Amino acid sequence: MAKCPKCGTVVNAPKKKWKMAGRPDKSGKRMELEIGLFDCPKCKKPFREVLGKRKV
Repeated sequence: MAKCPKCGTVVNAPKKKWKMAGRPDKSGKRMELEIGLFDCPKCKKPFREVLGKRKV
């Protein structure tokens, strides 16, 4: 579940999900981010939100 940054409406399911490599931390380990693309049903604006993080 994600909250629209414009109007604050809660959106349950993302339209699309993908995984992306993030920047390395101080010890050199990279983070794998799972990002979701959401469409707000109220204001019709698309927005992205990080759904999960894990070290690779």
